[in-house]
Order: sequence, then structure tokens, then C-alpha cells
Amino acid sequence: MKTSLNMSIVLYNSDFEEINNIVKLLSCYDFVNDIYLIDNSPIKNVFFDKCKAIYIHTGENHGYGSGHNIAIKKSIYSSVKYHLVLNSDICFDKKVLPILIEKMEVDSNIGMIMPKVLDLDKSIQFLPKLLPTPFNLLIRVIKPLQTLFKSKNKEYTLENYFDIELNVPILSGCFSLFRVEALKTVGLYDEKFFMYFEDFDISRRIHAKYKTLYYPSVSIIHVHERGAAKSFKLFKVFVKSAIIYFNKYGWILDSERTKINKNVLKSLK
Repeated sequence: MKTSLNMSIVLYNSDFEEINNIVKLLSCYDFVNDIYLIDNSPIKNVFFDKCKAIYIHTGENHGYGSGHNIAIKKSIYSSVKYHLVLNSDICFDKKVLPILIEKMEVDSNIGMIMPKVLDLDKSIQFLPKLLPTPFNLLIRVIKPLQTLFKSKNKEYTLENYFDIELNVPILSGCFSLFRVEALKTVGLYDEKFFMYFEDFDISRRIHAKYKTLYYPSVSIIHVHERGAAKSFKLFKVFVKSAIIYFNKYGWILDSERTKINKNVLKSLK
């Protein structure tokens, strides 16, 4: 495959064996240029120097997007064509990445792509979404509302279309394959988001100028922890990021959101 790709994983007190295993998987591709491990942990882990990757210890945690930006800037500087952002709790077949890259090679309008994402039990994680309203998030957070507004939630998460190739404005940050040229055009992760919604923001910006493609012909496994649902501390981070997001784009009045969501739903009909 005549292309080049960098990738990055952001660490925080991460398990060496888990990271080393995924680095071994990723380093088997001949088109992979550099693998970056950006460690936001307070203490450097000397074991990560043994990985076949470029280990960068920041010594301070400025967030998920900030960590990946360190690596993405290096991809831009090196004129690498693609950059893969992924979580460490991901596993996938070796054929997945070449297929996704080939899809992007064929269609230069794709600025970002992600595969179908499955849980450990092979159930679907409905990660592609429409642009959210505050009410969409309330439904997701407050369980009684999930029952009352089940169809509304299904529309937001596009649950009825999980097997269809979609140009959709929100893709998950757990596995994001970017065209570096698109990142040069729209900008990198907004570092105002410490964690949560940084993927909403960047995929929305790319969607405004390129295709942001959900490609379910291939799939990956994601051990989805849903930390904000289990930890009050992480829930506060989630709420803060939601406020930053809606302050940026609009709470009730967001004409771009209305237009984009309408076009996506219209295309599905």
C-alpha cells in the first residue's frame, strides 16, 4: 500500500502489557510510519521505552485532545497522509486498517472515517450520531427519559442504520482515522475540552468541509467503560465539556445543527 500513516494513543497510568500488545499489532503494517504514545501520567513509566513506539512523557495532564495534538502536529510536519487516533482498549483484525485506508484512497473527499464498533459480547455500540441538542443529552443521562423518548434517542444515535454506510456529523474518538490534510484545513482538537466532546467538536468541523464516514463493512472491538456513568468526578467533567460544546455552537439556536441533521435524515429516507 503506497501511503503513510502515523498513529497516537494517549496514556494515563496505563497498563504496560495492554499498550505493548496493541503496539505490536499496529507495528506489523508496512505503511505505518510512527506510533506515538503520549503519556499524561505524573510519573514516567520506563517500561514504555521498551515498546516499538515513540514514547513522549508530558508529565502533566492537559486532556485527551491535547495529548493527541502533540502527535498530530508531528504528522503535519512530516507530511504524513493519514493519522489514526485510538484508545488503548481497542482490538481489531489486521485487515481493518488497510480496508479503511483504501476507502479513503478511493474517495479524497473523506476527511475522517470510523468502522462499526462492537462491545466484547459483539453487540453494537451506537457511536455515530446526529449533532446533539441539550435535550438529546438529557435523554441519555436520565434513565426515565430514555423510556419516554425512546424513538427520539434512536433517531439521535441512528440505531436503525448501524449497517449502512453513513456520512454523519459525529464519529467517536475511540477510533478515528483522519486525513491529515483535513486536519490542516479545519484545525486540531480544541484543547478547551479536557475529555468528552472533543470528538464531537472535531468531527463536526471536518463534516462541514469533508465527508465524515461511518463504514460498517469492517468492525472493531471496544471495551467501552462509560466512565461518566460510573464516576461522579468524570460525570462533572462530562457536564463541563457539554457546557463548553453548547456555548461554542449554540444551545437552543444552532442553525447549522438543524441544517446538517435535516440533511442526514433526509438522505436516509
